[in-house]
Amino acid sequence: MAKVVTFGEIMLRLATQRRERFTQAREFEVTYGGGECNVAVSLAHFGVDATFVTAIPDNDIGQACVNFVRQFGVDTSEILRQGSRLGVYFLENGAAMRASKVVYDRAHSAIAEIKPGEVDWERVFKGKDWFHFTGITPAISKSAAAACEEAAKAASELGLTVSADMNYRRNLWTPAEAQATMIPMMKYVDVSIGNEEDAEKCLGVSAEGVDVTTGEIDAEAYRPVVQELVDKYGFKKVGITLRESQSADDNDWSAIYYDDGDIFMGRKYAVRIVDRVGGGDAFSAGVIYGNLQDGWSPQQVLDFAVAASAMAHTFHGDFNLVTVKEVMAVAGGDVTGRVQR
Repeated sequence: MAKVVTFGEIMLRLATQRRERFTQAREFEVTYGGGECNVAVSLAHFGVDATFVTAIPDNDIGQACVNFVRQFGVDTSEILRQGSRLGVYFLENGAAMRASKVVYDRAHSAIAEIKPGEVDWERVFKGKDWFHFTGITPAISKSAAAACEEAAKAASELGLTVSADMNYRRNLWTPAEAQATMIPMMKYVDVSIGNEEDAEKCLGVSAEGVDVTTGEIDAEAYRPVVQELVDKYGFKKVGITLRESQSADDNDWSAIYYDDGDIFMGRKYAVRIVDRVGGGDAFSAGVIYGNLQDGWSPQQVLDFAVAASAMAHTFHGDFNLVTVKEVMAVAGGDVTGRVQR
């Protein structure tokens, strides 16, 4: 069985009910989630041995978080118990033309205070095949960025495949700050994942003539972007997700994928959104899973990743709770959603 390690922040998620606004809410739904943990949960559902590394406080909230993640089959044994608090984010789910909103309360979280040397990466990576992180973790704090770079460097030197989802967050840092931190780390990265904003803000590569606010995206416009990313940073593979947003309820979802000199186009899915948080993470997990399979072509990898991430939009919460069989059915064209009896 393939073995994957992910590293990053997990937060307590407090979401409004019945699509209420924050100003209306009198109660919140409690779940947990975060980019790298979302990937680990997806991979565990695919039958991959997934280990999630983070730091959480040694208190009841921290234990509740560990219990929540552990139920999905993720190895939580490498989680550090330290620091004083778990980061929190509040989610207001949008509807129709009203956009969803996120408010963060993550300053001084346990993972923000993590330092290089606190994780024995050589031990953690022993016998593992793949390491994944996102651009969210380095954005949290300078010490978290240093710890993330330490992990990526160790993984690369130990022969693991390293993937990074750029995941730019404007609430955490500026494009200049993102590029100053992320670009030096790219020498350890084999597989780059993100969307058009991520490539521009984190790596300084923009798609000319692309305006995502129009709701329509020309995938062909991304060919020069992919080539520039490969030429500049030496990525072996690149995945770029494509979201066309008609409203907060209805999106079209697809992706393009570069591998070994060729660019592949994914199928476009019309998605009625239940919860859009975690869609990109589900795509990352699909790319990782596909690359860990013997004999899969780049098109098969892409088809699986796009189908899996489209399905992620149909679940409440951050996690994509689908099986390989379910993804393969959708990738094969079964999108009717008929009742299974």
